[in-house]
Parts: sequence; structure tokens; C-alpha cells
Amino acid sequence: MSSTTPLRIVDAHAHFWDPARTDWYPYLSGGLNLGMGDVSGMARRFDVATYRAESGPWNVVSWVNVAAATGIHSVAETIDLDRRAELDGHPDAIVGGLPPTESVAETIALVDEQLAARRLRGVRPMNPSAPPVPHDDVLRALVERNLVFDLLARPDQLEDAARRLAAHPDLVVVVEHTGWPRSGDDHERAIWAAGIEALAAAGEHVHCKLSGLAVPLGAMTADAFRPWLEHAISAFGTRRCLFASNFPVDGLAGSLEQLWSAYDEVTAGLSDQDREQLFATNAERVYRC
Repeated sequence: MSSTTPLRIVDAHAHFWDPARTDWYPYLSGGLNLGMGDVSGMARRFDVATYRAESGPWNVVSWVNVAAATGIHSVAETIDLDRRAELDGHPDAIVGGLPPTESVAETIALVDEQLAARRLRGVRPMNPSAPPVPHDDVLRALVERNLVFDLLARPDQLEDAARRLAAHPDLVVVVEHTGWPRSGDDHERAIWAAGIEALAAAGEHVHCKLSGLAVPLGAMTADAFRPWLEHAISAFGTRRCLFASNFPVDGLAGSLEQLWSAYDEVTAGLSDQDREQLFATNAERVYRC
């Protein structure tokens, strides 16, 4: 059992953005409906300084920024974030975008364009209407470029994604947002649990990012998170799970201090070594930061 709070945290999923960039982030200015209801609470400039000011006593030392600019703009976002990180040192790793294209060759070309960013560590799809797992040739290209694939898929898509990804054991995969449940109802949770188990069984190359629960559950407490986090950690093991904030999106349901406190409380019964993996070293290993 742990005797201390985590000594350090590597946040494996944050979005540093400026809503003034209405071309990149139209959903922050009302130009695009995300189907999330009122998102005005996240329509604010969010950067490293803001994060530090809001995280209270939690020692967050590094950040992975995940693409949030829409479509093709996610490529420019990657390059811009890397340029700014040259000045202030953060973010420490970047997950860029896989925008919608007309061909596999175009998709791979956009990945290669983002390789100009030396902090690029992976990519995530930026087309919500497309299947969550891209063409096998794209997945093979990611392996060749030593890039992580961040999977963003709903519970009813997880088992099919697991079948696809099991065929690519050399590809490092991170399941975003704990499998991205839409709600906390029993039906959704049953589908989600089966999908999480399928992904965990797909191979040691598949990891689970513990994030994104606060908004669908409508709460940011240990009691709300516990059954979901404990099931995911049981399925994947502490070596293949990594905590993340998903801020400022999850800020719609609470504060950064509340979030890290909830994660801390849920895992208080684990060893210091296991918690160090969950809060820091797994993210450092997976995203090389």
C-alpha cells in the first residue's frame, strides 16, 4: 500500500490551445457542435502557465499535448506547438493528427510532414465520421517511423479495434480516454468492459490512457471513477496504464486538483512502484518524454 502521494506526474493527455484560433478550434467559438452540450467552460486559453496555476500542489513535471485542431489544421498545430516548446520546454511530447484524406499515400505524407516536429511521438485520427483504426498501410507506416497510434474509439467500437490492432504487434497503441464511454449507465458499461478486456488481450503493445471519464460520468470523484479505473487497471495491469488529465476538456466537470486527488485516492491501495508507473514512468516510456 502506498504511503505517499505521487512524487511526480507526467500528464499523458492535455490540450494547450487558444480559442482565438477560430480556424483551428471552431468548436470553442460556437462554430462547430461537438454534441457535448455547453462547452463554454473549456473555451479559454490553456497553456503550461495556466496548467501550473490550476494544478495546486500536484507536481506535474511533463506534458503530452494531443491534437485538438480540426482536420488538416492538426498538422500545423503540431508544428506550431513544437516551435513554441523550443522556447519554454513544454509540451514534452506531441501526439499529432491523422486528418481525413482521399488516399493512404496522402495520409502518410501528412504524418511525414509532422515529423519536422522533433517532439512528435504519435498521431490520433481527426475524422470522427471515419472508422477509428486507419488502413493497415498507415499502421505499418507508423511502426516504420517509430510513432505511437492513439486510438479514439467508443465502447461499441473497441472489440473490432482490438481485432485490427492485434495484427500489428510492433505498433505501440494507446487507447484514449479509458475507452471513451458516452455515459455511466449499465448498458454502456457492459459494452465498454468487454471492449476493454478485448483490447487488453490484443497484446502487450496495447496500453490504456486513464482519462476522459469526468464528463461522461458527470463527476470528478474517486467514487465515480473507481469501478472504471479499477476494471481497466485489472485488465491491462499497472505497466500498461497511464494517467492523464484531458484538460481543459475534463475541466467541464471539476478542477485539476480534484482530478489528481481522485486518481490518487483510487490508487492509494497500490504500491509506490505501481503508482509511479501509473502517474509517470509509463507515459515517459510510451511517449519518450
